[in-house]
Amino acid sequence: MTEFLGESRRTHYCGTVNEGLIGKRVAVAGWCQRQRDLGQLIFIDLRDRTGIIQLAFDDETKLEIFEKASSVRSEYVLFACGAVRERSSKNPNIPTGNVEIAVTQLKILSISETPPFEILDNTNTGEDLRLKYRYLDLRRPSLMNNLIFRSKVAKATRDYFNENGFIEIETPMLIKSTPEGARDYLVPSRVHKGSFYALPQSPQLYKQISMVAGFDRYIQIARCFRDEDLRADRQPEFTQIDFEMSFVDVEDILSIAEGFVKRLFNEVMGKDIAVPLPRYTYKEVMERYGSDKPDIRFGMELIDLTDEIKNSTFPVFAAAIAEGGSVRCINAAGGADKLTRKEIDKITEYAKGCGAKGLCWLKYTEGSVSGSFTKFMTESELEAIKAKAQAKDGDVLLILADGDDSVVLPTLGLIRLQTASKLEIKREGYSFLWVVEFPFFEYDKEQGEWVAMHHPFTAPLDECLPYLETDKAKVRAKAYDLVLNGIELSSGSIRITNPDLQATIFRLLGLTETEAKTKFGFLTEAFKYGAPPHGGMGLGLDRLVMQMLGSSSLREVVAYPKMQNASELMTECPTGVPVKALDELGITLKG
Repeated sequence: MTEFLGESRRTHYCGTVNEGLIGKRVAVAGWCQRQRDLGQLIFIDLRDRTGIIQLAFDDETKLEIFEKASSVRSEYVLFACGAVRERSSKNPNIPTGNVEIAVTQLKILSISETPPFEILDNTNTGEDLRLKYRYLDLRRPSLMNNLIFRSKVAKATRDYFNENGFIEIETPMLIKSTPEGARDYLVPSRVHKGSFYALPQSPQLYKQISMVAGFDRYIQIARCFRDEDLRADRQPEFTQIDFEMSFVDVEDILSIAEGFVKRLFNEVMGKDIAVPLPRYTYKEVMERYGSDKPDIRFGMELIDLTDEIKNSTFPVFAAAIAEGGSVRCINAAGGADKLTRKEIDKITEYAKGCGAKGLCWLKYTEGSVSGSFTKFMTESELEAIKAKAQAKDGDVLLILADGDDSVVLPTLGLIRLQTASKLEIKREGYSFLWVVEFPFFEYDKEQGEWVAMHHPFTAPLDECLPYLETDKAKVRAKAYDLVLNGIELSSGSIRITNPDLQATIFRLLGLTETEAKTKFGFLTEAFKYGAPPHGGMGLGLDRLVMQMLGSSSLREVVAYPKMQNASELMTECPTGVPVKALDELGITLKG
């Protein structure tokens, strides 16, 4: 490489200097990680984004250069030239640990104040301080490597979709506000006072219009925005691998996505992902794992005990069954020692916090069973439970009963995950799966009505069309989610293109004809001019990279993230703006 730095040229990155260059002259540039002054000998560890190389200054170094090296401090920006030689004291912990540069030219390009924290991976510095000085935090090799890895993922993504005939199309960032399930970020218009743009929650409507326009394979690595409460795996602005295809069905879309996953993991990580990926219906994953995004790297599946104790007089079980619910459990195999009564009480409180009325349990030790309700059960009922759960000595059954399976299943699914953590069950590797045939509607208890589980352009399964008007609980969608290790990476669906069906769905969702036209008229108008059958999905790039790297937070794979209150500490945004700017927008602040 030949990169100008003033009058000199950098010839190599620090991390690329190796034994093959011994005896050759190289020029490097970077930041001082550490300076060690041993009197007649000075060493500087020089760092750039590829790694560290040791610079050596000794009795053969010119006095002027030696004195300059003596003045160098942490995070000074340096340029150095010299011959590569073998190190007398090797460092096996870094790739360049067998060589060093005997410096004959040294330039201090920029001096640095003492940083507020040391630039090390193993740092105890609080996250708030590191985010305030994010540009320093990003110098840490782990974070820098995360972003370099992310860049490789983005490149591999573009390569794969380009090779499969997809066209990259950029969609607008200032769009019409339409309901998509989360709160929009609104942008006031100066020209059209009192009117607002929205930042896109996804490119959903534009990519569908691109299908109408004839771009039968669309791809975009798109920036998206949602004004919702944050957590470890959520940011207000995120990146989505967004694609749409025409003249396809579900199988075509899943096949393209599987090919992408296989190619990406092989190219970027050298790992082979077996395809086709496992596929489960929504009903199946809820009943087996209590989650529509299950982590299947361990067992502890949900067990239905309802038939075994359907005649029980125990009030908790009897009431749940009488109300049309169920009694289910998980078997925490071998957990008797770790799941003490105190720990079970904690899990019980957790279950109550999730909406359950309580939690029952049975513990098997030394050939006998103890539990919170054994005195209410017959011997045959206890034996039936043991047999169904395949329980043995050392096991603990955690049992949940409720008249509503929408409480039992997800709550027991959360208990499953918490119990696995308490038992320190190993969860390694990458387990992908598809969840298909989601419910089209879900019942909102607070509103007392059926609402859409997905955006209103999701198509119902053909065999479910007769139930749209008569039995919404039976209607399933041509929708699918890609799940990795208990994290939803993407969701998608086949879209509605039949105007009559679309009008029916709008009506069933409570939208009047006027409301539907106001919110989505531009799309339904486009569909009047020859809309091909199409579908697609959006795959979260941030979450994907987070899972590939095994990171615990999105903030580890996003360059400039927001805090949980949606603020950025480095630039101290959001901030107020001058009154004049608000006047130009026709906005007056209350209070």
